[in-house]
Amino acid sequence: MLQSKYFRTSLAIIAFLTILYLGSKVLFLFNPIVAIIKLLLVPMMLSGFMYYLLRPLVNFLVARKLNRALSILLIYLCFAGLFVLFWVLVWPTLREQFQNFIDNAPYLVQGLQNQFNQLQNDPSLSRFFQSDSDIVQRLSDYLNNAINWITNSMSNLIGVVSSIFVVIATLPIILYYMLKDGHKLSPILLSLVPRKYRKEADEMLSSIDGALSGFIVTRVLLNVILGVMLYIGFLIIGLPYSLLLAVISVPLNFIPYVGSLLAAIPVIIVGFIASPTMAIWSAVVIFIAQQIQDNVLSPIIYGKSLDVHPLTTVVLVLVGGDFFGIIGVLIALPVYMIIKIIFLRVYEIIVNQRTEEAAPVPAPVLKDDEMPL
Repeated sequence: MLQSKYFRTSLAIIAFLTILYLGSKVLFLFNPIVAIIKLLLVPMMLSGFMYYLLRPLVNFLVARKLNRALSILLIYLCFAGLFVLFWVLVWPTLREQFQNFIDNAPYLVQGLQNQFNQLQNDPSLSRFFQSDSDIVQRLSDYLNNAINWITNSMSNLIGVVSSIFVVIATLPIILYYMLKDGHKLSPILLSLVPRKYRKEADEMLSSIDGALSGFIVTRVLLNVILGVMLYIGFLIIGLPYSLLLAVISVPLNFIPYVGSLLAAIPVIIVGFIASPTMAIWSAVVIFIAQQIQDNVLSPIIYGKSLDVHPLTTVVLVLVGGDFFGIIGVLIALPVYMIIKIIFLRVYEIIVNQRTEEAAPVPAPVLKDDEMPL
């Protein structure tokens, strides 16, 4: 029976499931490790994000014969200056619009209902709304629930202040050492790999590093430019809460494919509450900005696609959001890229090994004096 491949595979599966079962009985031993991981997960993620974003600047300064530690401190000073400019120039307007939105939140549902009532009373449009009164009421209820959820979340913001302080306190320290010693990580990982696989492992690490760097840097540039274009467009059409809506659109657009739709929903709703014409112009601004980003800026800045099918991306976003919430949505695509690169490299190594083993050994070439009689 031990010679049977099926029997040996079944034993391996049974042993693996037994280990999982026994491990589930001692989960309490891992509670301290889980608590530490939860505490450091967000700072480590943000540090890794900022690492890939700032590493090109550090390498540029180091290439100009500047000390690496001094380069990092210089970048920190530049960011401190940008933060001061943001606090002086942008934050007062953003805070005012945010406060006005919270104060006027109860009246937004009433304004939405009034706009629908005006459309229903319009003779040219009334026939479209006669059978859709239930839909209008449902939309009003959904908006009311959404606004209540937002206001309740803001009122409970004090509960996460401690977590925010942990991130603020640890992020600069973790990021500093990532930027300072990050180039030493690859040799350490390669030293753990058997010598005959180090070349393939080095290529795999280089592919993962390049994919993450390209994804993060380009997405940040594209989304920041998109936010600026949206803000300018919102100012031109006179959309209320233009700065607040543009700032909200930037992080939402980090979600592939689905993010652009999620970012457009609050903009169009706020525009519709002002007037149906404003909602149409808001949609036009979003459409133009998205087209400029996808067809003009993306080919210039990114140069190539992620080689991920749109349906795969949507599935990854849904699965990541269901299991890990907003963090899962944001990291689903980068994690998939890493797993895909590792799988393809390992598969290539296995195929090459089997090809070499199956290749016939060439017969030795004998000289004339060595020819058998």
